[in-house]
Amino acid sequence: MSASAVPSVPSVLFVCVHNAGRSQMAAAFLTRLGGDRVEVRSAGSAPADTVNPAVVEALAEVGIDISAETPKVLTTEAVRASDVVITMGCGDACPYFPGKRYLDWQLDDPAGQGVDAVRPIRDRIEQRVRGLLADLGIEAVA
Repeated sequence: MSASAVPSVPSVLFVCVHNAGRSQMAAAFLTRLGGDRVEVRSAGSAPADTVNPAVVEALAEVGIDISAETPKVLTTEAVRASDVVITMGCGDACPYFPGKRYLDWQLDDPAGQGVDAVRPIRDRIEQRVRGLLADLGIEAVA
């Protein structure tokens, strides 16, 4: 099989300010639902020291463990290496490169919220990730 016959794996970068909540949840859902058919990154324009404990708890409730994840700083290299860049409240902090697909997901910020407030954000993120997979032509893992 020639190299050109191998389909490329789309790369998605999720960006929020602290990389401690929304972008971590989105990356976790895309990793779970997309499997090895999509490359997943997440980063923050001003990363926190740790992932939001309420976010870790809310994802644990649906069987996703992100307790070992750490917030990462947004780099131009991460944006350049991604096909789709999804921002969540980071405003103008995200570098723009022509030819990339940019989406902005308006979602409440889970920072400082308890798990009861995080659950509906988690559920909206899962719905958006499922929609993204459909847009990319990737069937979600059951």
